[in-house]
Amino acid sequence: MAVQPAKPIPTRPVVRPSAADGTQDGPPCPRCGTPNLPNRRFCRRCAAPLTVTAPPPKLPWWRTRRPFRRRARIGGSGNRLRRTIALLALVALVVAGILLYPVGRNAYQDVLDKLRSTAPITPSRTSASAAVEGHPATAADDGLTNTYWGAPAIGDSITFTFRTPFRLVDLIIHTGDSADPQQYRQQARPLVLSLEVTASDGELHRQQITLNDQPGPQTVATGISNVVQAKLTVREAAGTGPGRTIALAEVEFFKRT
Repeated sequence: MAVQPAKPIPTRPVVRPSAADGTQDGPPCPRCGTPNLPNRRFCRRCAAPLTVTAPPPKLPWWRTRRPFRRRARIGGSGNRLRRTIALLALVALVVAGILLYPVGRNAYQDVLDKLRSTAPITPSRTSASAAVEGHPATAADDGLTNTYWGAPAIGDSITFTFRTPFRLVDLIIHTGDSADPQQYRQQARPLVLSLEVTASDGELHRQQITLNDQPGPQTVATGISNVVQAKLTVREAAGTGPGRTIALAEVEFFKRT
């Protein structure tokens, strides 16, 4: 019986290591760990990309909240939004500084009033809209409490003028025709005065003063800078009647030193 010849079996190729295997000392593949040349873009064994993309930076917390989260996904919207917010914040700070500057300036001056001492200052001129005979306006700044300016009626005023501007910290008012309680009520006494202070730049400061109907000094805090004139107008009085004069005994002014 004839035997068919066997089918020839081809010789299996022998895999020989590449000469470059020993010189592959570049960064390892992130997938299989095979070393690769530094200039390769894909792994020579598994063809995985050798360039690792860095993860995107973590967004700040406010970028994860609405409505910022939606706008942050659009290319330039996030930057525009941040610039707009920064601009609005800057404008708000400028406006707040302009509005609060007078408040801060006044607070600073008030602190200086408390820290520094005061000294009396005498007006260079005193005048009145009206006065009872024998009781002129100058009697209200002569340093005596047993003399007085006699105002004929409600609405009369007395004006004190100063030679140089100063910081008016407070003033002391004595009412009635005498500091003696037995003689205090012989004449009418002012109860409410309106104070109008003029600064060197022409600015007017108005304040209403309510007094106690009793003898002795009564202090009125003011805190006004650059004062050149002060005017007191009688608005209400006690003990008025026929033949009775509204008596303002003394007004003392104190400046900051």
